[in-house]
Amino acid sequence: MPREPPLGQPGPRGTGPGGPAHGWEDRPVTLLLSRSDLERLLDVDACLTALEQGFVAAPPTVGPQRIRTDLPGPGTATALIPGLVEGVPAYTVKVNAKFPGARPALRGVVCLHDLESGELLALVDSATVTAWRTGLAAALGTHVLARPGAATVAVVGAGAQAELVMRGLAALRPLDRLVVADLDARRAADFAERHAAVSGTGCDVVSDAAVAAGSAEIVVLATWSREPLLHAEDVGAGVHVTSLGADEPGKSELAAGLLRAGRVIVDDVPLAVAMGALGNVGLTADDAAGTLAQVLRGEVPGRRDDDEITVYAPVGLPWQDLALAWVAYRRALDSGAGLEFEFLG
Repeated sequence: MPREPPLGQPGPRGTGPGGPAHGWEDRPVTLLLSRSDLERLLDVDACLTALEQGFVAAPPTVGPQRIRTDLPGPGTATALIPGLVEGVPAYTVKVNAKFPGARPALRGVVCLHDLESGELLALVDSATVTAWRTGLAAALGTHVLARPGAATVAVVGAGAQAELVMRGLAALRPLDRLVVADLDARRAADFAERHAAVSGTGCDVVSDAAVAAGSAEIVVLATWSREPLLHAEDVGAGVHVTSLGADEPGKSELAAGLLRAGRVIVDDVPLAVAMGALGNVGLTADDAAGTLAQVLRGEVPGRRDDDEITVYAPVGLPWQDLALAWVAYRRALDSGAGLEFEFLG
């Protein structure tokens, strides 16, 4: 894929993270970056590069934290802190509210701060950053762990995250068939039709997760499920499964038997046990083979043979928000995108 400049390299208009474009000589100026701004500023190749660089970089000296609480009613609030990547002179704090019945279900902001001064460089739409970083990090993990020739993909849960997984996978490997399952049959059909038109691949809609998994070499789940959707008998030898839905206590997409039968790679072992795919079905750190960062650094093997079932089950890490917010921020400075706002004005 085309390589972006190193993550920490500032934009040409400034000598620091914000530079003269932010008017630091007078008062700090914050950029407001909306969903439409981000859709114009981000592209799949640049984001995949930034995420891969983040995975192979030295781990942050401050560990990731996810702070979650139930709200009165159907929603939850979550904060992810601190987003740190080696070489990037900034950090992020993300605050999300999740309302599964709403569209979009995720609302919030990513706050991008200067690492030295704490100045608020940008406020970024969280729903867009989260969909891009979750989907594309999952695409990267899927590509690394799936068999080299695997080209048939099943998607369970036809939402924004699955959309970005498919866009990322299509940039990383050739695909020849897509199978889609969703509780909303119309949404599944729209997803299949959209990807058939863009990629030219054959696309089918099926009734449930097990049927989808039975006809695919790669299975991607991105749902709100609180009960396992796939069991060991649903997944054949050599299949890769990526599960994105188990990112909070109580959520699960894969049964314990399937996880035990496969080689499980996560993004953070303690978080996977505390609130992810492992701990939510009663498994422990011993059931994880390692992290995607370890695989990409060559410290832990990924897939070991063509018949092995592999699983990528991330929770999502704060540094991934920084990786994509930093790409968007640098490009916004270069292009003049976004709305300037003075909180101290």
